[in-house]
Amino acid sequence: MTLIASLPVATEELAGALVEALGASEELDFPTAATTEQPDKSWVVDIYFEEQPDEATLARLVRDVMGDATPPILVAPLPDEDWVAKSLEGLKPVRAGRFMVHGSHDRSKVQPDDVAIEIEAGEAFGTGHHGTTAGCLAEIDRLCSAREFGSILDLGTGTGVLAIAIAKAFGKRVLATDIDPVATRVTHENAVLNGVGALIDAETAEGFGNPVFAAHAPFDLIIANILAGPLIALAGDIVRHLAPDGVVVLSGLLTAQGPAVIAAYEAEGLRLERSGEMEGWLTLTLSR
Repeated sequence: MTLIASLPVATEELAGALVEALGASEELDFPTAATTEQPDKSWVVDIYFEEQPDEATLARLVRDVMGDATPPILVAPLPDEDWVAKSLEGLKPVRAGRFMVHGSHDRSKVQPDDVAIEIEAGEAFGTGHHGTTAGCLAEIDRLCSAREFGSILDLGTGTGVLAIAIAKAFGKRVLATDIDPVATRVTHENAVLNGVGALIDAETAEGFGNPVFAAHAPFDLIIANILAGPLIALAGDIVRHLAPDGVVVLSGLLTAQGPAVIAAYEAEGLRLERSGEMEGWLTLTLSR
């Protein structure tokens, strides 16, 4: 169950400082936070947790940034809503490299040279933040245009947008996994919708102990657009399933979370090749 704490903040600068401080907190397992401007020009910072956080630590970190302006902090379960449908409401198409990700309501905006990826509103999370989705798509375009990849893994596939991009633009087969069976079902449906159902193996798998990983490993390319905490926890498993000349693309992390994630993968023998930032979100490319 995902938990959320929503904090009112007076200014954009204060909201940004709070997101950076919380996102870099190892004590809180590097939570994801997002800012939203309100009609009165104030801001709200939403902080997401996979487990109940230590409330004293959370209060201390918020107080360090906000001081006497610290509001009451309530951590509660995230309401059960259709987050993909909400994210598509009024969402403009996401463009990155040759790719355009859009909903059915924006089909008319597809240009002749676009590799269009249509993602229908559904039950799984996966249209993603613009910065993470666009950053990964741009890096996929760069990497797959420069070299051939055999076995490819999209870890934490969500709605399958990244796997579909690889299959549609480069004709490559992709193993797309997620811990959520709804996500893998939606990924399969979206792959069929985009004409690449035969190229994407959507599998529900929690942890690398699942035999589906061994059956496809070693991977020449692993893409993981998830969260900083899981990226750090999975570093060893990801590197063990990587081919000797393989490449890892990581995203779903805030700029402030980059050093901790990079350190975890460098400790496993990888080196940072490229780091890109888009709208406060990082995309990291690493290899042996």
